Amino acid sequence: MVAKLTVLEKDISTFKLGDIEYINITDIARYKNTVRTDDLIRNWLRNRNTIEFLGIWEQLNNPNFKPVEFDGFKIQAGLNSFALTPKQWIGATNAIGLISKAGRYGGTYAQKDIAFEFASWISVEFKLYLIHTDAIKENLIPDIVSPSQVAHVYATEADLLNVALFGVTAKEWREVNPNIKGNMRDHANVHQLVCLANLESLNAHFIDKSISQTERLTSLNDLAIQQMQILSRSITRLPSKSPVIDNKSDSK
Repeated sequence: MVAKLTVLEKDISTFKLGDIEYINITDIARYKNTVRTDDLIRNWLRNRNTIEFLGIWEQLNNPNFKPVEFDGFKIQAGLNSFALTPKQWIGATNAIGLISKAGRYGGTYAQKDIAFEFASWISVEFKLYLIHTDAIKENLIPDIVSPSQVAHVYATEADLLNVALFGVTAKEWREVNPNIKGNMRDHANVHQLVCLANLESLNAHFIDKSISQTERLTSLNDLAIQQMQILSRSITRLPSKSPVIDNKSDSK
């Protein structure tokens, strides 16, 4: 099923095949040129660094990749006479990192890490916004806390922090994820854990200042969003198989 990301007012199609998520780099190319998208992708594929990146990704993730054909492309890459299309790369090397789709939502799709690499070649600014938008989609960055959550009185400070960062209490997370072992924080990524540690220190400071729970939740949520945005922009690639916790967490 095709989904969409909106990055700098551009719609970017995505879909998942098995365990691999793909992003439409034809859509990304439209940020640079709305007409010559195929030419931009072919020019990117002519680059030796691109070929090496694609080849290394395939060797790490694709047991059926053909390294001999890859070596042939790597030798030719960068020559004035060298030209390569996504279909030629896929057909010759049995690559899975790129996919060519026809019809509605068609174009060239790339595995997420590869798509980020292409976005960087198109525009560093666009790449950062793409990573940020994808992080929100994967619930690596919290949504804004709703008014009803702010008005609620939380029994523990752990639940207050869970809602500030993950958007739900420990109990709510367990109700939505009954078959997942462990608690919400067991499935948090390193950026969320760093942010959580900062929030715990700040919350202790707020308590010492006799700031109400309602005011603390609003402030902590604002800080969580700000810190996760900074952390998400500091990464050049997101783990393809890291646990994602669906905006949910757990108390210690």
